[in-house]
Amino acid sequence: MTGRQRHTFLNKGTALLFVLLLFPHFLKAQELDANVVVNAKKVQGTNTSVFTTLETDIKEFLNTKKWTNAQYSPKEKISCSFNITVSQYSDDGAFECELIVQSNRPVFNASYNTTVFNFKDPDFNFHYVEHDKLEYSDDLIDNNLTAVLAYYSYLIIGLDLDTFAPLGGTDILQKAENVVNNAQMLDAAGWKAFDDDKNRHAIVNDYTNGALEPLRNLMYSYYREGLDEMAQNAERGRGNITTSLSLLAKAKSNKPLSALPGLFVEIKKDELINIYSKGTSKEKETVYDILCDISPSLSNDWDEIKK
Repeated sequence: MTGRQRHTFLNKGTALLFVLLLFPHFLKAQELDANVVVNAKKVQGTNTSVFTTLETDIKEFLNTKKWTNAQYSPKEKISCSFNITVSQYSDDGAFECELIVQSNRPVFNASYNTTVFNFKDPDFNFHYVEHDKLEYSDDLIDNNLTAVLAYYSYLIIGLDLDTFAPLGGTDILQKAENVVNNAQMLDAAGWKAFDDDKNRHAIVNDYTNGALEPLRNLMYSYYREGLDEMAQNAERGRGNITTSLSLLAKAKSNKPLSALPGLFVEIKKDELINIYSKGTSKEKETVYDILCDISPSLSNDWDEIKK
């Protein structure tokens, strides 16, 4: 199956999930095409080989593990990146890092790749000794390094599936939530409820919260009915995107304190400005009002839409 065929296949509602339930025993292949960078320039006076080995081990871990039962050809794998900045390291293997995770999705009939998820995690702290074997099991989470990597892998896959079928990533997002629940025993930041409105617990809890279901429905409307349509009919695709953004306003209304609506528009800021550079006056006004309500701090950017 080619990358473009994947769009057609996944567009058949929940056909993919139905197939996975029927034939889980042979539909197995790796899902991620992850690029990993470990930046240790802030760390002085230590053996740098540990950072190179860590980078290699994480890349192999992400790209060779089967995270779901879905079948992905090499061209269909989800393009994503894990950029790790090491702020502190000790010889006993203690790492204090910041992690930036991003995933992308191809747009149908276009050479353009659009960002689906982009998130900075400031609390990526773990123990790793060079040549440690990275292992992970959903049933036994005892290592913060692999727990965090598993969490973001499930989140990336679940959100990607949401862009191809309405609520298509529900089962996979539940796996990310299970990681959070099982990681509560770890003595590590980022997993606890109420510690932060944008930590790992808060993010996946909102994605699986019924009040934020309009946001997840937006994922399908925006990407599949909007961006994928624009190459064939730009006006219709843009109109569908305009309609989809009303779901963003609904999600904001349902849960005003959620960080997800703001995170979405931060990720899509430049893309939205570009899309509406050719919009109608009515489209521009509608979208401008929604975006200013969601993220007033970006009002100067939204002003570009009205020009």
